[in-house]
Amino acid sequence: MERDPRELGGAWRASQRHAFAAPTGELTRYVARYWTVTWDYEQPYRQLVVPLPNVHLSFREGRGELHGPSSSHVYRELSGVGTVFGVAFRPGMFRPFLDGSVAGLRDRIVDAATVFTGELPAPVGVESVERFLVGHLPTPDPQADLAARIVATIAEDIAVTRVDVLAQRFGLSVRGLQRLFAEYVGIGPKWVVRRYRLHEVTERLAEGVEIDWAVLAAELGYADQAHLSREFRTIFGEPPTRYAQRYEQG
Repeated sequence: MERDPRELGGAWRASQRHAFAAPTGELTRYVARYWTVTWDYEQPYRQLVVPLPNVHLSFREGRGELHGPSSSHVYRELSGVGTVFGVAFRPGMFRPFLDGSVAGLRDRIVDAATVFTGELPAPVGVESVERFLVGHLPTPDPQADLAARIVATIAEDIAVTRVDVLAQRFGLSVRGLQRLFAEYVGIGPKWVVRRYRLHEVTERLAEGVEIDWAVLAAELGYADQAHLSREFRTIFGEPPTRYAQRYEQG
């Protein structure tokens, strides 16, 4: 497929704006960040969205939607002028709001009313959304806190490459860790480990540094460079060298 030139070298920034805000008070336990995306496209743009193990609550044009964790990349078409306000929940911390396993939301978008009752916040903004969420705060769940802590460890520690070692570190069996992630994160621990290790690849591509792919593959726990490239393509939709063209190069 021929590339849209707006994908390359950060050109999308001419038509999109992204803003972020941090949660406050008791919501810091559950929410990772608030985000806003605005766009203005005369011609439709096919936006690549790469996955992370967060559940998102989004508001657009008077509608609220829940986006479960995605197991792979997806594309969203943006056209005309629009704005979306979103809530990214900390991985593991949306389960207390749900009457069921987060795995039931994986790769799905559902009406926010399936979880959140009452009128949606209006106008939508950080303050109104925080009031809305505080009105729906669940009972604290220690297992959710544990799941969130494990995911944070994966994200922060590049040395975490094996599920069995991770399980032992938290005093769990591999099967116990898998059950915890299915219930609270919605996607397996092996996927989460691989996703955050591949984040190291995108960070280096963004910096424009020269990469020794064989060395990097070994550092991130892959058998070889080909294995890393295949898994990168599965999650991000294209091989690392092609994906690198999305970044501005200094």
